[in-house]
Amino acid sequence: MATDRGRWLAIDWGERRIGLALSDPTGTIASPAGHIVRRPGKRPPIAEIVRRAAAAEARAFVVGLPLDGNGDDTPRAVEARWVADQLQQRTGLPARLVDERFTTAAALRAVREMGGSTRDRKGDVDALAATVLLQHALRLPD
Repeated sequence: MATDRGRWLAIDWGERRIGLALSDPTGTIASPAGHIVRRPGKRPPIAEIVRRAAAAEARAFVVGLPLDGNGDDTPRAVEARWVADQLQQRTGLPARLVDERFTTAAALRAVREMGGSTRDRKGDVDALAATVLLQHALRLPD
């Protein structure tokens, strides 16, 4: 991933919702980009993520990797690795896996610090968690 990064799309992969965030064209600043509701019993919405990435002219993906407290894979981490692989295969774009253990907690803390409520705003929290994840990934060396 080069210095002229272009837009990156971050994915906070959850069981019920998938939070999304998008960087600015320089790959410097992350902003929430909504969420996708997962339907029980249905295939993972990879095609919808690919569609949104294409619409945003994304040049790379960041996929949150939900590790356990010891840094080991969880069942969701295995799924996140599969998602990253699917995105790379379907688009030819790079997909970077980034530890997401503390992103949702950071998002919830940010909402509370601003005096907001998370009640009935779970999708917004997931998008904010993806934003925290993406902002962290943008600071990592290429």
